[in-house]
Amino acid sequence: MPLADRLLDIRREPHSGEVLARGGDPEAHSILQRSGFVPVVRVHDSYHRAPVGLDEAEEVRLATDAVARLRAVGYHVDCDSDFDTDRRIPHYLPLGAQVSHLADRIRETTTTQDAADVLTELTASHDGILAGIEAVLTATADFHEGAISDNTAAHLRHLVNEPLHAVLTGLARTRNALADQHAPHPGRSVCTQQVPTTEREASAVCACPPPPRTVPAPPPAATGMRR
Repeated sequence: MPLADRLLDIRREPHSGEVLARGGDPEAHSILQRSGFVPVVRVHDSYHRAPVGLDEAEEVRLATDAVARLRAVGYHVDCDSDFDTDRRIPHYLPLGAQVSHLADRIRETTTTQDAADVLTELTASHDGILAGIEAVLTATADFHEGAISDNTAAHLRHLVNEPLHAVLTGLARTRNALADQHAPHPGRSVCTQQVPTTEREASAVCACPPPPRTVPAPPPAATGMRR
């Protein structure tokens, strides 16, 4: 990881008076959001800002907490003296990272059944991850409806009924097809580290076949020739 991605700057912008955080990698950006900052993405710039409507004491508390969280996991943070702190707030593995771990499990699976088991965590009808997302979207729609924004509530219900439903049904279909196959992945195998007695190569340490030979790409065709 480049060293620049471990550096952040959290300061009050002198012209606008906004508390801004700049720099960092995606993990740092996640910590900033969990600290209360709002991401801002422009064509030629991106940064995080404190939410609008906070008084100065709340802005200082928010920025100070962000500094403490970032430094706790090894980021170097330059900041205004108002935001500097010796505190270190522990950063625990968030729920999203636990869900992302399912991708690592799929990358390591060697059978269709193992892949189906991972997808079951997403598609289970009662307590699967997608069912949980549906419940959160529905609850957020209920929160907005009739009091904050009926348009937002309608949009959230649309997300549940259309895109999320399509993702759920598509993944469930894929999961069920994998569960019916009961087959090893043809491109992945588990090395047993066992060498058969019929092996010709004395230096072999396993029975795995050699990797397929990669044919080099032909050189690009000449587009013209100088006289």
